[in-house]
Amino acid sequence: MLLTTGLLAGGLLTAVTGCAKFDAALGQQEAVVQFRNGTTNATRLQVRAACSHIPQARPEALPTDHKASDLLYDVIYRVDNASNAQIAELEQCLQKYPSVAGIDIQTPGDS
Repeated sequence: MLLTTGLLAGGLLTAVTGCAKFDAALGQQEAVVQFRNGTTNATRLQVRAACSHIPQARPEALPTDHKASDLLYDVIYRVDNASNAQIAELEQCLQKYPSVAGIDIQTPGDS
């Protein structure tokens, strides 16, 4: 009986922990900005700066490892707490730039 109770308690703890992680991920959203082929890093940085004024839509930190892959970096805005109006404002700002190919709202880990 004691073994059964221990296994049940362990299973319940695992389920609760899994739910907590799921709930934490549920509230996370990001807006991933894709650029057209050939867009320079300088242009990406200009677009990033120009649209970083929207409350609750802040750009993620830039990569600092100075690898060649940094040049392929898509600008990502954290929009975890952004309202639909703020996300729409961000999209309108980004769409002004011909170098922006698209904007994808997703949860981290999605592809």
